[in-house]
Amino acid sequence: MATIFSKIISGELPAYKVAETDDFLAFLDINPNAKGHTLCIPKQEVNKIFDLDPKTYQNLMEFSRKVAVALEKSVSCKRVGMAVVGLEVPHVHVHLIPLNSMKDMDFSNKLDFTKEEFGKLAEDIKASL
Repeated sequence: MATIFSKIISGELPAYKVAETDDFLAFLDINPNAKGHTLCIPKQEVNKIFDLDPKTYQNLMEFSRKVAVALEKSVSCKRVGMAVVGLEVPHVHVHLIPLNSMKDMDFSNKLDFTKEEFGKLAEDIKASL
C-alpha cells in the first residue's frame, strides 16, 4: 500500500514543494515544529533510512544539505537541525527544522500556518536554492 509520501510524489495529494529532482522531493511539513520545517524524501518508497542502498543514502544527505542551506537563508534561525525518526510514516524522511531553541526539536510542539503562509514560505525557500 502506498504511503502518504508516495501519494504526494505521484500528485494524488498536494504538498508545498520546495525542491525536487528525479530521485528526491522536499516539501513543508504540514504539522511543523517550527516555521520552515521541511521533509526531504527519496521518491523510492523505503521504510527505514538504513535500508537505503549506500548511494541513495549519500545522495539523500546531499539533497538534504542543499535544502537546509536554502532553508537557513529563508527563515530566521540560529541553525537548521536534522532528525530522522520515521515512526509516523513508513517512508524514509529527513526532518530539517529551523532552530532557535531546543524546544523547536520537540515533535509534540506543532504550529499552525495558513495556506497562504505555507505557499509564501515554500516560494521563499525555492528562491534560495
